[in-house]
Amino acid sequence: MGRRTGTRRVGIADVALKAGVSHATVSRVMNGNFTVDPAIAQRVRDAAAELNYQPNPVGRSLALGKTDTIGIVVPDLANPTFQAILRGLSMAAAQDGYRVLIADSSEVSSEEAILAGEARRRCDGLVLCAPRMGDAELEELAPSLHPMVLINRSTTETRVPSLEVDYSQGVQELAEHLVGLGHTSIAFLAGPARSASNRARMAGLDKFRAAHPGVELRMLEGGSSFETGHEAVDEVLASGATGVLAFNDLVAMGLLSGLHERGVRVPEDISLTGFDDIPFARYTTPPLTTAAVPITELGERAWHSLRALIRNAEAPDEETTFQPRLEIRGSTGPAGT
Repeated sequence: MGRRTGTRRVGIADVALKAGVSHATVSRVMNGNFTVDPAIAQRVRDAAAELNYQPNPVGRSLALGKTDTIGIVVPDLANPTFQAILRGLSMAAAQDGYRVLIADSSEVSSEEAILAGEARRRCDGLVLCAPRMGDAELEELAPSLHPMVLINRSTTETRVPSLEVDYSQGVQELAEHLVGLGHTSIAFLAGPARSASNRARMAGLDKFRAAHPGVELRMLEGGSSFETGHEAVDEVLASGATGVLAFNDLVAMGLLSGLHERGVRVPEDISLTGFDDIPFARYTTPPLTTAAVPITELGERAWHSLRALIRNAEAPDEETTFQPRLEIRGSTGPAGT
């Protein structure tokens, strides 16, 4: 299909007729096939220019077998962490002329495989961000999604680059910070059960517990949203903990809001930490102590890895782990103040 003139759209057939060549020859010239005789190719381009013909981008994509589009599947687009990853990915991809198709599984792990498959069929490559599906399903699915890059998960599929954050080390540093302030009763407000990053935090806290037998560490059910943090106030207060490690900054902010509503002072009565250092974390009252993750860079690096796969069809030798950085702010203070 091409440009509409009057009531009819100028198409390949019009260009072919004017240039005196076949439809296939016009198609090859429009798609940049350099095997066409230069003189014939110029005749086709002249005819196309005279008719003001513009190739249909969808048809061109089908002919070339590429769409200049990549897909990303995220568990919750309302989460600023995934928004920042998406921003880094889309801005980096745009510099190379690629668009990004977004799919949100809404924390429903059973939807991820379907969304990932649909996105991959429409795109040249896929970024699967913090998938909630089980290891066996991910291993089974990975080969069919190539080229693909994983964020905050890994697979035995050698063609899949993996970008991960060391959540285990990050949460241990936050817990050590609370112990350094004299807190011996700490609660962890956990994230989604299917979250691999939550499992990594739990593993890190197991190491912390082994190193600090005198510290009481309670595991409380939570989630990943502001609402789950807000709803956890009663359970947190009932635990008697003087220091709380929230799964992420959103959960910490929800809990902070709920504590304010109850007249519980932070950090005088309870110290509170988040994780990720989303843009709002430094503007809460008090500002949130957290573990900063280079989340925008995660998106940028994901594109660079995926670009290498798309161009070379070979996986870059990359399994990158990002180390969180402790950001101490006003939401944590000495125990018993």
